[in-house]
Amino acid sequence: MATIECEVPKCEVPKCEVPSGKLFVVDAHFINGLRSHGLYDEVWQAGAVLLPVQSVGVMGDERTYEQVVSLRAVTSVDGMTADFVHLPYEFLAEVSSQIINRVKGVNRVVYDISSKPPSTIEWE
Repeated sequence: MATIECEVPKCEVPKCEVPSGKLFVVDAHFINGLRSHGLYDEVWQAGAVLLPVQSVGVMGDERTYEQVVSLRAVTSVDGMTADFVHLPYEFLAEVSSQIINRVKGVNRVVYDISSKPPSTIEWE
């Protein structure tokens, strides 16, 4: 996963149907959520990963087979070691719901609680 740092203005993010833009929209929901809940300054690095697996879900009365998104937020002093940020469950539930309801093709959101080492900060 390449890390891209940019200013994302706080805004209402529309439903996304373009596969190449899906990850950008998911990431914007996550980063905007961190900002609006006053959590952004507690995080050293954060981002979203669109996983190459499908998850079964239910929308209405029908099963869906859509993508999984992993959210990752870490804190670090030097980048050599890092710990996941203990984000409030209420925040994670809200962001997860926003992503699932607004980003077409995503039906599951997970939060990565791995530390570095043994995991790395980024996904590849």
